[in-house]
This record gives sequence, C-alpha cells and structure tokens, in this order.
Amino acid sequence: MSGWTDTVRPPTSYTNPLKAQGIIDYGYSDTNMSDYEEDHLVPLELGGAPRDPGNLWPEPHYGTKTAYTKDGTETKLKNAVCNGTITLSAARSAIKNNWTTALQVTGIG
Repeated sequence: MSGWTDTVRPPTSYTNPLKAQGIIDYGYSDTNMSDYEEDHLVPLELGGAPRDPGNLWPEPHYGTKTAYTKDGTETKLKNAVCNGTITLSAARSAIKNNWTTALQVTGIG
C-alpha cells in the first residue's frame, strides 16, 4: 500500500536525539546533524521496526555510499519482494547484513 510508511515513521522529535547520539557513537568527525539522515537499517517498506533504536542509524548524505544510494537499494528490494523474485526474509537479511552488497547477494543487482 502506497504511503503506508508515512503512518508508522517516527517523528523527528523521536529520531533527532538518536541521530545526535549515533553521530557520537559512530565516531563521525562531522557532527552537523543536517549532513545525516536517521535511517532505518531494515527499511519500513520491508517491515523494519519503526522505533527500534537498533534499527536506526545516522546515515551520511555524502560519500560514495549515501542515504540516497541506500534508498535506491531499498526500492529495488521492495519491488523484488512484491513481484516474487526474492522472499521478504532474504531481502531483510541481505540489507541488514550489509546494505551495500544486498542487491548482489540477492541476485538483483
């Protein structure tokens, strides 16, 4: 269902404190909050836990593997699950283990 993730996505009042702490925990030298997106490792469209701090992390907007790159991976995995190319379990496992190789591991990319 299109738009469903908007109904479960936590507000920034919840995610911003997690993002600030995550920037410290990850040891990022850039501490500018606007340079990061508090992202769901297992995306909401694949059933990732919306408010689980273990599923949220500060993802950079710059570099070679960015929030924008991961968004494309998430969409391709969701589409593959919806059209029956891979199982939901396989998509979740691949993105959780290493989102940068999830498409290759699942045979999609």
